[in-house]
Amino acid sequence: MTLDLFFDRLWQQYVAVTPSADSIRQLLGEGAHIVNDHIAVRTFNLAGTGLEAFAKHLLAMGYRKGGSYHFANKHLDAAHYEHDDPSVPKVFISELQVESLSTASQAIIQRLAAQVSLALYQRPEVFFSGRPWQLTYADYQTLLKESEYAAWLAAYGYRANHFTISVNQLAGFDSLQQVNRCLLDAGFRLNTVGGEIKGSAEVLLEQSSTMADEAEVVFDDGKQNIPSCFYEFAQRYPKPDGELYSGFVEASADKIFSSTDRTS
Repeated sequence: MTLDLFFDRLWQQYVAVTPSADSIRQLLGEGAHIVNDHIAVRTFNLAGTGLEAFAKHLLAMGYRKGGSYHFANKHLDAAHYEHDDPSVPKVFISELQVESLSTASQAIIQRLAAQVSLALYQRPEVFFSGRPWQLTYADYQTLLKESEYAAWLAAYGYRANHFTISVNQLAGFDSLQQVNRCLLDAGFRLNTVGGEIKGSAEVLLEQSSTMADEAEVVFDDGKQNIPSCFYEFAQRYPKPDGELYSGFVEASADKIFSSTDRTS
């Protein structure tokens, strides 16, 4: 699979449940090409289905592993992967530590995983394969009480949780503050957990994000509108050697995860 096709498939699947992303792309880019800093995907850490199962496909497409991260409060481990071509988006993969959840939540996740053949994870298409299991809204609600991440992943499956615009390469904007002001003036809602801007020039990365759109999801016991995906914006700063910092800041990323929280 070519990288262009890989990201196009991810984008089309993402924008189908995140219509605001298309509007934001037009607003900020005015029709010009937008450079993506990174995309992010979520998974469970079950054998054969976790971070490494996804990462092997990136490695085959010319990526290499960057940093590793841990989010104790959210029971997550993560890593990012980057390509030698700086114009190719980084990929941030996180996995839920299923064993750290309650017995009830673990049982639900194990039931979901049992419905899926491990053959799915042998193809790069797994990144945009969607929800490969049946799920009741009752089970979604049970997971949601304990882990928003688990509930979102159970409901939406495998897809880009968000795309991220590179502010460094965004024409007409000199700062993330300017981007945020443009978005707010246009009526978009921003994630304010930890402030509208997470991070700083001192840690070499500033990030902000919209709050997730809502989309209708078909559960076994009915249809419900729930938070879908969001759009992120990143401004990177140079390291002492002059190269832009390419990693992620755990304290900031932890708050970005809140962009899919239910707000009403």
